[in-house]
Amino acid sequence: MLRCRDQQYVNCKQDKKDAMANTQSILLIYPPIAKPCEPPAGIARLAGALRAGGVDCRTYDASLDGMLNLGQGFMGGDDTWTRRAVKHWNANLTALRSPDLYKTRDRYKRAVLDLNRVLHMAGLASGTMMSLSNFSSRSLSPVRSSDLMQAAETCESNPFFPIFSAKLAAFFAERAPDLVGMSINFMSQALCAFAMIGFIKKRFPKTRIICGGGLVTSWMHIPGFKNPFQGLVDELVSGPGEQILLEMCGGARSDMACEPGYDFSSLAWDRYLAPERVLPYSTSQGCYWRKCAFCPEKSEKGVYRPMVPSAVVAELRSLSQRYAPGLIHFLDNALSPKLMAHLIENPPGLPWYGFVRITPHLADPAFVSGLKASGCVMLKLGVESGDQTVLDELSKGVELATVSGALKALKRAGIATYVYLLFGTPAETLEKARRTLDFTLDHAGSIDFLNLAVFNLPAYSDEAAALQTVPFYEGDLSLYREFVHPAGWHRDQVRRFLSKEFKKPASIRTILNNDPPFFTSNHAAFF
Repeated sequence: MLRCRDQQYVNCKQDKKDAMANTQSILLIYPPIAKPCEPPAGIARLAGALRAGGVDCRTYDASLDGMLNLGQGFMGGDDTWTRRAVKHWNANLTALRSPDLYKTRDRYKRAVLDLNRVLHMAGLASGTMMSLSNFSSRSLSPVRSSDLMQAAETCESNPFFPIFSAKLAAFFAERAPDLVGMSINFMSQALCAFAMIGFIKKRFPKTRIICGGGLVTSWMHIPGFKNPFQGLVDELVSGPGEQILLEMCGGARSDMACEPGYDFSSLAWDRYLAPERVLPYSTSQGCYWRKCAFCPEKSEKGVYRPMVPSAVVAELRSLSQRYAPGLIHFLDNALSPKLMAHLIENPPGLPWYGFVRITPHLADPAFVSGLKASGCVMLKLGVESGDQTVLDELSKGVELATVSGALKALKRAGIATYVYLLFGTPAETLEKARRTLDFTLDHAGSIDFLNLAVFNLPAYSDEAAALQTVPFYEGDLSLYREFVHPAGWHRDQVRRFLSKEFKKPASIRTILNNDPPFFTSNHAAFF
């Protein structure tokens, strides 16, 4: 992955202009589609490392650019909803960038759904299914390498082609890069990424293509994986890409680079769909717990590398002065208790939110009050289940009593909770799922947002070997498998339970209705 994690650099006095004369230039691209609410942290972190190493580096958020321009140019639609949505496209964009809209949930939802309607209809016109957070094709699958190669070959049929082809041509006309780095983090980006790669290879065949990102990292951990994109993609990168790209570009090594950290200077902050600038920031690589069953961090043997807490706060304050954000989004798999304790003593100076493991710290009223005072407005919590035996089987390392205490303490402190529940794991049964329902009902007053997920079995996890499995998606890049549930608690039954039982109580319906459509947790903190 062209994933951006902590790197330690020392100060230096190297003249960057002289260094750039001896390096290769690079264009970093974030392809469609990902939620258009904040700049992509990955390419910003890479840009910071590359520019500090004296490399000529430019960035292009093709996801944001593609969605905004596609919606702006769409004029179709015969039904009332689509005509209204097209007419109010610009007004809805403006509204989503204003705090006033977030004061009224109904107005907010209508604006989001109207914007999404335009993208959806524009996608249908080109044989794709498109939303503010997803992209898929009727004929091509992102889990088949042959289909990704086909997406590259038929790049002109991609709905974003008129937009990215013109923009890339302009980049090359201005100053042709020697390398193009494609940051592919989500499956929703894969088909468009390869369409862009196809265009570059056809139009500028001598350009080297490097692909990385979270999705690419996962592909590269498939047993026996070899680059299936030979002739199209020159190199695939697993994990953090700073050092690899610095070496490819001939930039200064990490122990000679200056000014560490993120560089958002070539990303258009104020085009993103949020009421204020959101600063995405990661304080660590990997996960400090790394014990949960079925966790990719464990199966991919990811290493946990945290930044020094004092360096985190120093960089956040520097970034805040430079870019004037209004909210920090911590991207870590889980913020460590050590870091949170440091934030309490040394607040970053802005509101913030992120994902945390539920530990006894969060049930401590004094600790939670300190988090609130430090600027914490929301925490994302992987509760997963309301049954202790399921939590134990999943190796969550948490007691339900601690979960209960944490939810109540956070509520009293005024910190919103975005709770994730997971149904259909091998350890769960209908009876245990009902215990999760009971637990949720008992704590409904302390839960602000709910995410209900049906379990997908990671194909190459250690635990998968003990289950009877069949392909989930047919394809050489598929990361999940269907499995025969040991207790007969299969996916169709899980879905039936969720729709017929779990979502029925009024208190749970109220929580589910709070969830911002498409943007989900990325916008939840604004409410």
